Amino acid sequence: MDRPARSRDPRRRRPSAPGDRRAAPHRGRDAGPRGPGRRHAAGARGTARVRRDRGAAAGRVVRGRAAAAPRARAVATAVLAAAVLVGCGTGDDGRASAAPDPTRPTVTDTLPTTDTLPTTTLPATTKTPEGTLLVADFGSDTVTFVDPEKGPVDSVKVGQAPYGLTVGEDGRAWVATAEGVAVVDTVTRKRVDRIPYETETASGTGPVTTGEYRGGGMGIALAPDGEHVYVGVNVPGGDGTLEVIDTGEREVTDTVPVGRRPFDVDVSQDGREIYATGHDSFDVTVVRADSLEPRRIDVAPYGTEGGLGSWLKPHYAAVRPADGKLLLPFEGEKLVVLDPRTGEYDVEKMTANTHQHGVTVTDDGTLYAVGTGPIDPDADEGPSLTVRTKSGKERVIPLDGPHEDVAVSEDGRTVYVTGGFTRDGYWNGISVVDTEDGSVRRLPAGERPLGIAVL
Repeated sequence: MDRPARSRDPRRRRPSAPGDRRAAPHRGRDAGPRGPGRRHAAGARGTARVRRDRGAAAGRVVRGRAAAAPRARAVATAVLAAAVLVGCGTGDDGRASAAPDPTRPTVTDTLPTTDTLPTTTLPATTKTPEGTLLVADFGSDTVTFVDPEKGPVDSVKVGQAPYGLTVGEDGRAWVATAEGVAVVDTVTRKRVDRIPYETETASGTGPVTTGEYRGGGMGIALAPDGEHVYVGVNVPGGDGTLEVIDTGEREVTDTVPVGRRPFDVDVSQDGREIYATGHDSFDVTVVRADSLEPRRIDVAPYGTEGGLGSWLKPHYAAVRPADGKLLLPFEGEKLVVLDPRTGEYDVEKMTANTHQHGVTVTDDGTLYAVGTGPIDPDADEGPSLTVRTKSGKERVIPLDGPHEDVAVSEDGRTVYVTGGFTRDGYWNGISVVDTEDGSVRRLPAGERPLGIAVL
């Protein structure tokens, strides 16, 4: 069922932060105030088992306060960005058209065509088996339930262009769409509600749009106690908001200003803080759960040259279990380790040398980062999955075609990487990676799958 948009009470909206957000950031510094369930989107609890590790260990640590001037990559990227408009360099929301590079390793299986997709669906009376995958179909208006061996088994309409999702202990999924946050019972595979946003230009207050730059929900996370959901809402052309949803009442109870295009939202392990990653504003906004006071931290290890047209922006973050620090990969070259308490970050070396998006971390500290492919094909490597141990040793597993987000099986032996991709070049499937031998097979899954969770 859909709920009508409620009239907005201006007293509930937090004031915008003072100052101009377009001012040059102070790298790694706190920029001042701005005016779990068991299952999580893009990750499942469990111990990752990696039989062997290849690649270099963590490199020299660079303090965020005194980061060096952007190197040649930033200059070259700025030139490339001049040919585009905004975002990770804008482009058409098209499917991949170029053939895979024959010099790169390929996956063990090709993606089935639509004529060979599984036709078997779960009977309506059958409960969803444990271990089923749930993906957000950004190219449609559904979420798809995927058998990790056979492919899609059912789908549920949730609203236009679903992006992120998160699943609680009670089996309910909260899905950020262009129209509102859908609530899906994953056991019975039925939508039980859709909660409209309060933010202007989103559902109920403006036209519903689709595509990479659409308004509406993006990153989404569930509080550890399950009582609140936090969703980052994109406002095209302006700063985003973090909307707080009471899961019992199933309504928005507050809004907080955050950065532009909040790709990702995460919650601290104790539930006291929420982190919204502002893709187009080069920042992370830290929000206290009790007071909802926001505090912005600039995160720009390459600087901000190129502005909205830069590719070198933060995308997704993961909360490290050992100390609560945020891990944000950049370009397969730099891992930002951000302390949200101090607003400072260190930079550690990565080895994949490719543009990176989705990331998750398991309880043992293993980091999984999705490489979407090169910015400059003459200088960068292709799509990949980086498996990084807590000691900093990396293993880079090549993938075929762009990917977006990542989730890990409970036993840590299998990693699922969605092929949706926020830009052009997406494909309708999941790469299934065996962490022990590095083999990869392709699995069909919905329409442009982005967010993913293991049920």
